Amino acid sequence: MTTRLAIAEDTYLVREALEHLFATVPEIEVVASCGDLDTLRESIGSDRPEVVLTDIRMPPTGTDEGVRLAAELRESHPDIGVVVLSQYSEPEFVVRLFEGGSDRRAYLLKERVADRGELVGAINAVRGGGSFIDPKVVEVMVQARARAESSPLRELTPRELEVLSLVATGSSNSAVAEELVLTKRAVEKHINSIFLKLGLTHDPSEDAISKRVKAVLMYLADADLPR
Repeated sequence: MTTRLAIAEDTYLVREALEHLFATVPEIEVVASCGDLDTLRESIGSDRPEVVLTDIRMPPTGTDEGVRLAAELRESHPDIGVVVLSQYSEPEFVVRLFEGGSDRRAYLLKERVADRGELVGAINAVRGGGSFIDPKVVEVMVQARARAESSPLRELTPRELEVLSLVATGSSNSAVAEELVLTKRAVEKHINSIFLKLGLTHDPSEDAISKRVKAVLMYLADADLPR
């Protein structure tokens, strides 16, 4: 059974390489080859592909077109499979791609383009209603989750995180108190609690400024972790 495939990739040479690759795969027919999101949308209506192989970034904005298209198709064309290609392991985009369900969705790193078997396997998987995630991306997501689970920032209350986030911008205790409509004494109590939870109270040789700097560094290192 032949799979009708639409390719969306703004780099001409990559698009050409994909077309040549699929020309050697009898079970896949390339029905459209597009360089931007608007052209791809038009081809979906006119060429009726069963699977879309799309770059995650392409014109007009070069940000997240591939993921946005996948979300659109889940509503307008739920039977169309989508394989998203990305140059980087970006857990945020993976989560967005699969948040509406994993069926008919795949996320691959662009380096897999050279592996015809894996690329065709992902296309066949989404065509059949299944899904696929690049093993390297899974590894990155597992590592990020492990860091999040072990981060001492998880021990902080929402208010303590607010205080620490303002401290990280260089705000003084008085400025934090004014911003959060707290007394200066309340801010000091929050900061002492933050030091305690982050394990910054055990060295008597450290002054408050050193502890403050360490707390900020810990916050900046893990601020992107899910909580």
